Amino acid sequence: MDAKLLEILVCPLCKGPLVYHKTENELICKPDRLAYPVRDGIPVMLQEEARELGTDEIA
Repeated sequence: MDAKLLEILVCPLCKGPLVYHKTENELICKPDRLAYPVRDGIPVMLQEEARELGTDEIA
């Protein structure tokens, strides 16, 4: 994930910052507890495509 792209991307729901998890290849929004997938290097910033995070996944 390009660092400059990560700086400008925000959660489409709350407009908050995202954290990139390289091992899962996801962008995490902690307040909304959602993980947006990154496919072929392209973030998929659609709520319908996001995965809800379990309580054990929020750090």
